[in-house]
Amino acid sequence: YTKGMLETAKCRVFAIDRDPGAVRRGEDMACRYGGRLKVLKGRFGDMIRLLDGAGAGKVDGVAMDLGVSSMQVDEAERGFSFRADGPLDMRMEADTGDITAADVVNGSEESKLADIIYAYGGERASRRVAKAIVETRAKGPIMRTGQLADVVRGAVRKSKDGIDPATRTFQALRIYVNDELGELDRGLLAAEALLRPGGRLAVVSFHSLEDGRVKDFLRQRSGARPGISRHLPEPAEKPQPPSFRLIGRGAQKPSVEEIAANPRARSARLRTAERTDAPVSRGGRQAA
Repeated sequence: YTKGMLETAKCRVFAIDRDPGAVRRGEDMACRYGGRLKVLKGRFGDMIRLLDGAGAGKVDGVAMDLGVSSMQVDEAERGFSFRADGPLDMRMEADTGDITAADVVNGSEESKLADIIYAYGGERASRRVAKAIVETRAKGPIMRTGQLADVVRGAVRKSKDGIDPATRTFQALRIYVNDELGELDRGLLAAEALLRPGGRLAVVSFHSLEDGRVKDFLRQRSGARPGISRHLPEPAEKPQPPSFRLIGRGAQKPSVEEIAANPRARSARLRTAERTDAPVSRGGRQAA
């Protein structure tokens, strides 16, 4: 996205990533664009503070690419993938002291594990998976992605669509470890506060939990709420003026050609909106 913006528009880009490896690659790339690219290590939720520290004020566009990157998945030592054995880590910021997936798997009570796997992965067999994990770790800690994947595969039947039984459990742990949904919520509020009138917000998500949050935020901020019965009394406060105008209807999906060129794009959903001149909604609060 960064390269595409720099090569198609006369602009400056402030690129934010929490992954130290991505920051290093971005800094190498910045040398090619003569000061038009500034790479900042941090999270979506810290967007206001990061841009203020970089001397930037309001912006004309915010692009958010959610979830884990292909580079992270392909590095077995990061512990994101069940297809290659590696340490059970899953932190996007491996240089922090934050909890790892191994900490969650080996230290959480069975009921909490089941709740995490169900809430963040949509795994219907979450209780069965949690029970299998607890029984396995009683014999010794689960420290490798291969170990965990085998445990999950033993507890969950293969689906007809060919998706690996470990997919939803690994997704759930990754989202929980990195507080991805919390960062998304904070990032959307920060984008609302930072965008100039007429500025664009573009968010690419890769699963229904993310997309649902983006959809609900934009519906609320664009005033696209369900109608109110005429039999109900008038609300005490007038509705907040919309801070966004939706662009297009629903989410944009990748074309057949794009999926053929990049199979990992098949689940991507793009939602876009334009900032109005309305003040930041009373329902949101700006990140400090």
